[in-house]
Amino acid sequence: MISGKRKTAIARAVFKPGRGRVYINGIPLEIYQPEMARLKIMEPLLLVGDDLRNTVDIKVDVKGGGFMGQAVAARIAIARGFVKWFEKPELEKVFMEYDRHMLVGDPRQAEPKKPRGRSARAKRQKSYR
Repeated sequence: MISGKRKTAIARAVFKPGRGRVYINGIPLEIYQPEMARLKIMEPLLLVGDDLRNTVDIKVDVKGGGFMGQAVAARIAIARGFVKWFEKPELEKVFMEYDRHMLVGDPRQAEPKKPRGRSARAKRQKSYR
């Protein structure tokens, strides 16, 4: 089981021998919505190529965050899973050259809201007149 994180979204991917099927929370990747999220998740699958991709089935469970955070977390989990499953250093090199964040997570988090303001940094304005 391989995991990937983005903001508050956490994805866990399970790889097993198969025919190249990919499921995100039980939904086949081909009909996963929205389309931008589906394309983001498909990036590591396209980089790996059909010959390797069609030898494994992937089940990804994603929880938390928004739809795009979930897509990036699933993408990280899938890319890390391919590197671990096939144990090919050239595969890791391909992912790193395309986008480093495919294997290395982005640690940035939303800053928590503070008292006397409507967001993390904005404060209620004062008037002295």
